[in-house]
Amino acid sequence: MPSAKSFHRTDRVSAQLRREVGQLVHQAVREHGLPSMSVSDVEVSRDLAHAKVFVTALQAERAAEGVKALRELARELRFQLGRMLRMRSVPELHFHYDDSVDRGERIDSLLRDVDDGGAGEAADGTGSR
Repeated sequence: MPSAKSFHRTDRVSAQLRREVGQLVHQAVREHGLPSMSVSDVEVSRDLAHAKVFVTALQAERAAEGVKALRELARELRFQLGRMLRMRSVPELHFHYDDSVDRGERIDSLLRDVDDGGAGEAADGTGSR
């Protein structure tokens, strides 16, 4: 009888990699003087051979620099993961910038601008209901 919740191995591996790679990225930021970055998500291929690692940056203007450095460190990080995890083979790491936080902040600021403009109309009596 199938269970109500289905947990796929790729989901479990993604969650484990998100935790472990997050720690390694944090160490790399400190050791190599990279811009402050954190791992937001990891997507693992079905065959567990490749992992897309999505990172966010505290300073969006330095994000490209940070992602480039992480791509250069990918082999070393994969080697360190191999020593940390109990997996037959560790996925190859592919770093990508996650701009969802930046887009969310931009949308938030646009909504605040619209809200401020609407409040001004209501305050001077020109707003209609």
